[in-house]
Amino acid sequence: MQEPDYCIADRSLPRGPTGYACKDPAKVTTDDFVFTGFRGEKDTTNLFQSNATFAFVEQFSGINGLGLSMARLEAGDVMIFPQYLLHFQTNVGETPALAFVALNGANPGFQITSTALFGGNLPVEIASQITAISPEEVRRLQNVFSEIDTTSYDA
Repeated sequence: MQEPDYCIADRSLPRGPTGYACKDPAKVTTDDFVFTGFRGEKDTTNLFQSNATFAFVEQFSGINGLGLSMARLEAGDVMIFPQYLLHFQTNVGETPALAFVALNGANPGFQITSTALFGGNLPVEIASQITAISPEEVRRLQNVFSEIDTTSYDA
């Protein structure tokens, strides 16, 4: 039996350390190789005025085993970021910005810095020390960011 050039994720099985098991090749269809989630304008009416639509293996089974993933960002320019380097995007123009992102991992992390710092349960004293922001301002930011649902960024 010849090895296939692809391994469409069989998401009915549990994900393992190297990804999902391959779907039975007899059940693979053209739709397995197409992701339409990047189409159309996305909603950016939120605090960050942005949106991230992911094409990770959970949304696009065709990239299983390729060691990559993609995303569409409704903000910022396309840039290269060294691995693990904290970065951000902001649109300084007058028209909507759009970026398509290729990531060199099958399951990359995604974290919004402000919600990570102020939306969780990090003690006020620690947040104040690492940001040089007064404890009063940290409490105000905690009130703002603790109510943000970041799961909506995972389309």
